[in-house]
Amino acid sequence: MATRTMRLPDLGEGTVSAEVIAWRVQVGDRVIEDAPLVEMATDKAVVEVPAPVTGRVVSVTGSPGDSIAVGAELAVFETDDASGESVSQPATRVSTTTATVAAPAFKEVEHESLSAGKTLGRVRASPATRRRAFEAGLDLTKIRGSGPGGRILRQDLSLHDLPRHDQAAKPTVQFEELPVIGVRRVIAQRMSEAKRQAPHFAYVEEVDVTELEWLRQRVNAERRTEWSYLPFIARALVKVLQQFPQCNAHYDAERNVIKRFRAVHLGIATQTPDGLKVPVIRDAGQHDLAALAAGIRGVTEAARAGRASRAELSGSTITITSLGKLGGIVSTPILNLPEVAIIGVNKATERVVVLDGKIAIRRMMNLSSSLDHRFVDGFDAAAMIQALKTQLEHPETILAE
Repeated sequence: MATRTMRLPDLGEGTVSAEVIAWRVQVGDRVIEDAPLVEMATDKAVVEVPAPVTGRVVSVTGSPGDSIAVGAELAVFETDDASGESVSQPATRVSTTTATVAAPAFKEVEHESLSAGKTLGRVRASPATRRRAFEAGLDLTKIRGSGPGGRILRQDLSLHDLPRHDQAAKPTVQFEELPVIGVRRVIAQRMSEAKRQAPHFAYVEEVDVTELEWLRQRVNAERRTEWSYLPFIARALVKVLQQFPQCNAHYDAERNVIKRFRAVHLGIATQTPDGLKVPVIRDAGQHDLAALAAGIRGVTEAARAGRASRAELSGSTITITSLGKLGGIVSTPILNLPEVAIIGVNKATERVVVLDGKIAIRRMMNLSSSLDHRFVDGFDAAAMIQALKTQLEHPETILAE
């Protein structure tokens, strides 16, 4: 018998520490090499770290929410090997996250109950599903998966009213506590930083999208597509930003300089199971309407499924955020730092308006924008949104080169 110490490996991108999200084992469990050991979160990724050896877990370091330094002791194993030494396992798996970490290919890892003394057996689920089950106190070994090969999917968790692991020890209460860790913690930090560091101001404009709706329906019928307003708005915004480069910019706080970009790298705020992510359409000005529509669909689907690459989730120069049919009348979106502008799209509805001195029913939509008042003056913001309004109310200009 020998004792093997595992130290936290470098999880990529110069990471110096990582946060414990959820342990997949308990002290006393017997694990096999490459079985899921612990989920760790960096500022860029949620990573599933596998066991480097086969043996019994003697000790683990850190509880969910604790930060562990790279190179620090993470777990100790008792193995059948004759030699005892420290090990560091560079192989990691990337979960649903705001970016990806390069990792080798992995086989499907099998494991069973996490109760002490049991050897890990077969349960198939993504790291994100495992984390939700952990936070809800659900035992995955008691849930029948509906996915391929019995894989447990997110919706399978909601079909089972299973007791919490600590239900016998604690009385039933009327609330639950969820730790703010991992991707949700990163989102919370970035939102707080944006509100503290950047003095936002909002500018809301009403837009008549009656003609745009007619064009959208015609294009969809001709191309047999189902495009929303988003590709049209994106195309119009890219054209408008040629006149307003101060809105397509980053503020580099460390160097105290504004970076104005020639190319528009368009961020599309996307709601995912793990929170808000911003996949990016690179050099959006080089795409026609069809390419923009395909690109938006591709990167947002990848973000929701946790497949988005690092390039697709970083480097935007201005962001569009839309809640679609839930868009409400007015919103005040928070800047996606280091950007200085974000365009919010509210829902389009038919309203009674006065048009050319007559009462008419028109399809109306509000644009709610937030800008960094340190670097974008109110006049420039209003002029930019008015130019965007003109494009959307005369949609033939959107299609023109």
